[in-house]
Amino acid sequence: MTFVTSTPVQDLTRDQAAAELAELAGEIAAHDRAYYQEDAPAVSDAEYDALRQRNAAIEARFPDLARPDSPSRRVGAAPAAGFGKVVHAVPMLSLDNAFAEGDVREFVARVRRFLGLSEAEPIPVVAEPKIDGLSISLRYERGRFVQGATRGDGAEGEDVTANLRTLADLPVRLRGADLLGDDLPAVLEVRGEVYMSRDDFAALNERQKAAEAKVFANPRNAAAGSLRQLDAAETAKRPLRLFAYGSGEATGAEWDSHWEYLTRLKTWGFQVNPLARRCDSVEDLLAFHAELAEQRASLPYDIDGIVYKVDRVDWQKRLGFVARAPRWAIAHKFPAEQVRTLLRRISVNVGRTGTLTPVADLEPVTVGGVVVSRATLHNEDEVARKDVREGDTVIVQRAGDVIPQVVAVVPELRKPGTPPWTMPDHCPTCGSLAVREEDEAARRCTGGLVCPDQAVERLRHFVSRNAFDIEGLGEKHIEAFYADGLIRSPADIFLLEERDRGVLTPIAAREGWGLKSARNLFDGIGERRTIGLERFIYALGIRHVGEAMARLLASHYGTLEAWRTAMVAAAQDRDGEAWRDLVAIDRMGPAKALAIASFFAEPHNLAVLDDLAALVTVRPFERSATAGNSPIAGKTVVFTGTLTTMTRDEAKARALALGAKVAGSVSRKTDYVVVGADAGSKAAKAQDLGITTLSESAWRDLIGG
Repeated sequence: MTFVTSTPVQDLTRDQAAAELAELAGEIAAHDRAYYQEDAPAVSDAEYDALRQRNAAIEARFPDLARPDSPSRRVGAAPAAGFGKVVHAVPMLSLDNAFAEGDVREFVARVRRFLGLSEAEPIPVVAEPKIDGLSISLRYERGRFVQGATRGDGAEGEDVTANLRTLADLPVRLRGADLLGDDLPAVLEVRGEVYMSRDDFAALNERQKAAEAKVFANPRNAAAGSLRQLDAAETAKRPLRLFAYGSGEATGAEWDSHWEYLTRLKTWGFQVNPLARRCDSVEDLLAFHAELAEQRASLPYDIDGIVYKVDRVDWQKRLGFVARAPRWAIAHKFPAEQVRTLLRRISVNVGRTGTLTPVADLEPVTVGGVVVSRATLHNEDEVARKDVREGDTVIVQRAGDVIPQVVAVVPELRKPGTPPWTMPDHCPTCGSLAVREEDEAARRCTGGLVCPDQAVERLRHFVSRNAFDIEGLGEKHIEAFYADGLIRSPADIFLLEERDRGVLTPIAAREGWGLKSARNLFDGIGERRTIGLERFIYALGIRHVGEAMARLLASHYGTLEAWRTAMVAAAQDRDGEAWRDLVAIDRMGPAKALAIASFFAEPHNLAVLDDLAALVTVRPFERSATAGNSPIAGKTVVFTGTLTTMTRDEAKARALALGAKVAGSVSRKTDYVVVGADAGSKAAKAQDLGITTLSESAWRDLIGG
């Protein structure tokens, strides 16, 4: 199913944004499972990426609403059980999306701001068609292909080496190497896209029909399914192709620009998309996008947009990454298509935090090749504003040819006497009163932990990939175990094997289970009894604490004991030192600090922590080897004034990478204050407290340039 979004991000209220983020989190998680683990995607790869983009856009406008289970904190899903696992030396991340001319201009402007470039300085960008296929990584050692892997969850993929060796487009030995491979990098990791041409796809489906075998929905699905055959001989029968476009780990080779790298790829024997173009301005990028949009239907393969990459490698390194995407690249999607369909009924979903969200159940309609059957309506105010009623005909479009949206109602087709829709005042799941607080658009169930929808969602987040990552304990299993009383709180998960011995129908005897799968589940839970502090904090599902904030908290406090003690103190005294220290953490602010302190003010939350502490081991925060050798590792740094050789964001990112804590205000716990031009009260306060102040040049000397 696909949830439809309708309100422009800039027009969303806070409560509308929160409701939509909840829907997006569930929708994208379901697509993750279908696409990466079940090999049966329900939507196109392009729609999946754009749903994430919608999520990221809402979070950018309302950063304090970022959910603990936010899709912006993860890439893909864990590798399937049928393949060996490969840890990527350099993470394979996804791309943010652009849907309009303004998005592209803002991307270039954002790059310019981050790098501190003047308006007169050109920013060369390489534009490449975005092939609709399956991302892979190819590892070469001394010019010989030794391993290939899918993207997986970005950090770890599936080992499909044998399958990739069957591709005619893949050089098993790079061109230009002598017998020892001395002319080539010691290690070269090439990123690319495995795809299937339209003609080959049509011919494959004809053969599948003749053999009464599975017929594929589109070339992307065919390519993904073909490459992920457990028998490489089956992959060899499929007409797969490969375009190379990116780099991962590289030892013994350097290039100054992405364009130079593409040229080298061709020299080494890879197929590189011949339509790639180097552009020097935003106007050139937009012209290229329009040109390919016109050619799109006549191309021999499917594309769903254009990828723009900052050409200079040194700039790419400075720009780095944010969350799950690089700052130096973006995917520009193609325009929308509109259709009409019937809104059958409006149902109500209950989210993890108890928010009641009206959802439009639609007569299934195909929009741009994707079947749309459901649409979130955000809240009762949004339903009233659009005057959406059951039985209405509505206009649906897919913005950027990807995101489905309800554009409007067609009032002239409404049946006479159709009544307005009203939101129920009781939870449809548990029957508890649903209240709407003053100045809020959302209505929330008051059932709390007695409401199955909320409890199950909290438990599902606890075991999710970026939290405890308990393999084999999926959403359906949690729902079943919760319904049977086996799991009611996070600590119950680690008591599951013990409780299973005392029930009439043990897990191994349940439908779809067996002795081996039950044993694997218990072993998987046992393997997760030790966890890093940042993942533990994230797993708790505290409002506003996503993966990035959890890492900041873990880095700042170091151990669970220190964090808990400080948070309890902050909750008890919001004028005290612990509260001031919490608020001063970079990117924290009072709203997020209040949510965290409020969590620790609740006795039942402290009881959950006590129960977990008796069953799991939480490791102190571990800094990277690079950070451990840094002179600022563990130090608290405050930046003030205008920096001239780097932007403030770049300076903070560099400090965090070297293991420092970045604070927004000066206190007695501050170790260094970096003073730029026109510094104000922070510099004066540092002097009053006797804290070391550094000029920008002294700071760069300290961190090594």
